[in-house]
Amino acid sequence: MAEKIYTKNAPDAIGPYSQAVKVGSLVFTSGQIAINPATGAVEADTIEAQTEQVCKNLGAVLAQAGSSFDKAVKTVCFLADMGDFAAFNEVYGKYFTSKPARSCVAVKSLPKNVLVEVEVIAEA
Repeated sequence: MAEKIYTKNAPDAIGPYSQAVKVGSLVFTSGQIAINPATGAVEADTIEAQTEQVCKNLGAVLAQAGSSFDKAVKTVCFLADMGDFAAFNEVYGKYFTSKPARSCVAVKSLPKNVLVEVEVIAEA
């Protein structure tokens, strides 16, 4: 049976979905964007700062599910501008040191006009 994951240390869902779902030994996070959970606002305006906030949000959700960045097996990354790829990778690489499988695509736009969104599948 699926267990819904929630933590106040990551932003509340802005739609009809959960921050993450744990099924068996796997955790599936929803895409996280650069919303500061303390304020509910996007406070950063650079790809580096937004990626840091996204990773902090993901870390909180993974921890609540009994997981961590080291247990990530797959990520899906969305960038508003592929020109930010190198800068995004610099920050992403500090968190995902185990180098999970990854897809990274450019999209036309993201919720709240953020620059980056990342979702994770990890072992619990």
